[in-house]
Amino acid sequence: MPERTTAKPMVRQYIKRQTAQARAYSQAVITEGGKVVWLAGQVGPADASGRSLAGDFDGQVREVFSRIGQTLEEAGGSLADIVTMTVFITDARHGDRFTELRKGIFGENFPASALITVAGLARPELLVEVQGMAVIG
Repeated sequence: MPERTTAKPMVRQYIKRQTAQARAYSQAVITEGGKVVWLAGQVGPADASGRSLAGDFDGQVREVFSRIGQTLEEAGGSLADIVTMTVFITDARHGDRFTELRKGIFGENFPASALITVAGLARPELLVEVQGMAVIG
């Protein structure tokens, strides 16, 4: 019977550059160990009570991260475990606002990220979609 090895504790290291930190992302996040969670694209057309968030960029961003946070909790983690994300916005003018909202959500240890402006998402009222990957220790 093969010898069982003890799992290594999850280690995370952020490669931070001033320009990246100013935009609320890390140049890279290095992990060793842990459970990888691939997150599907998440949108926030309505808040938790069912109220429409059409036209409310801030509300949609907050709802997206709330939903991602719930998914990660089900997997045994939290938003702090996100190591990379791809963000799709339908209006480039929302880029700076997204950065400010992300700073409030992640503090100073930001995931690696791409921010992409697209012509549209799955439904016309959607302004932002986030997909990503998390590593839970």
